[in-house]
Amino acid sequence: MESYQELQQSLEDVETLVELAQEAQDLTLLPEIEEQLVSLSRRMAKAELKTLLSGEQDKNNAIVSINPGAGGTESQDWAAMLFRMYTRWAQDKGYKVKILDYQSADDAGIKGATFLVEGPYAYGYLKGETGVHRLVRISPFDAARRRHTSFASVFVYPEVEEEIQVDINEKDLRIETYRASGPGGQHVNVTDSAVRITHIPTGIVVQCQNERSQHKNKEMAMKILKARIYELKKREKEKEKEELEKGKKEIAWGSQIRSYVLHPYQLAKDHRTGVEKGNVNGVLDGDLDPFIEGYLLWARQKGTLSAAGDAEEEK
Repeated sequence: MESYQELQQSLEDVETLVELAQEAQDLTLLPEIEEQLVSLSRRMAKAELKTLLSGEQDKNNAIVSINPGAGGTESQDWAAMLFRMYTRWAQDKGYKVKILDYQSADDAGIKGATFLVEGPYAYGYLKGETGVHRLVRISPFDAARRRHTSFASVFVYPEVEEEIQVDINEKDLRIETYRASGPGGQHVNVTDSAVRITHIPTGIVVQCQNERSQHKNKEMAMKILKARIYELKKREKEKEKEELEKGKKEIAWGSQIRSYVLHPYQLAKDHRTGVEKGNVNGVLDGDLDPFIEGYLLWARQKGTLSAAGDAEEEK
């Protein structure tokens, strides 16, 4: 309410200024009016975007995992590019990024990475990034300079708060330790401090090597596991609901959500929302806001249409 009242007051202030300018026929007030209108428009856009973040876990921190698809070095390099894109976006937004697991590939790129994005509504903004991301480019690893298509998957989970109960039976866990190795050879540990936990019933595997203490790594790995099990249960419920609704396509982990084309033309396009940007390099440098905002608006519209359809069926 306070946020709404502040915007309302700002609008009234601009209206008063316009009236004064009209009465006094004073054109010198126009630059100030324009400046206040631009500022108000930006604040209103931010406020509107916040209203789209009303999901139960939207306000939480986000756990992001990136994995290369088939294709060896090409896909591993693409996964590393995505890792850079998301961490740059997060840092530009003032979020704190904490690397939980980072597996460098032998030649180039990464075999996988998991990191925590800490800050208000990190999950709400990033949740729409889950899915398969496709890159088309002239390969820097191909001596013949041929065009290659690479795939990598991104998974985003909310960091599960302590008050949310996720029951995990210790008997269902397989816990392994191994020697840690960080990005670029940093934080290499000579003891088996890294922890890998397998949840046998679901097949979910999580690992953490960020801390030097095995105990702390196990604690963080359990936190990631709880988040993934929570998200799995949530998606199972959503899937049950979707199966009851005719003509609705399931949004699964394997859905290709976005393409980034660097050759023969430059275009980043989201296949769900239709949002496009010609400056692909800018997107890969972390300029993701148009896609994130586009997804939130698309998801709200989809939800509104779904609710309207349900109401019509009840009639």
